[in-house]
Amino acid sequence: MTTVTYRSSDGAAREIEARDGSSLMEVAVKDGVPGIVAECGGAAACATCHIYIDAGFAHVVGELDDLEDEMLDDTVGERRDTSRLACQIIVTPELDGIVVEIPEAQQ
Repeated sequence: MTTVTYRSSDGAAREIEARDGSSLMEVAVKDGVPGIVAECGGAAACATCHIYIDAGFAHVVGELDDLEDEMLDDTVGERRDTSRLACQIIVTPELDGIVVEIPEAQQ
């Protein structure tokens, strides 16, 4: 299991033991993390699972592809250098201890 901390825009944090092989979106939805809407269910088609990755883990999660990059242009929340779609990041042991921040709004 890999520990992931989801932090809301008001600073509230929730630590979850995530099953490796799941996406950060699936973990958040399964555990009822507020602010992760995930309307499309993980198809990278809605950008309602927008998150900000801890900069220290940017090299671990890898580069975003063209589709994710395009979807992030349409997010409601501010796009940052650390913006990603939670549905595109697979939990691995290398992500243990990662902190992701959820934008104030997704829709």
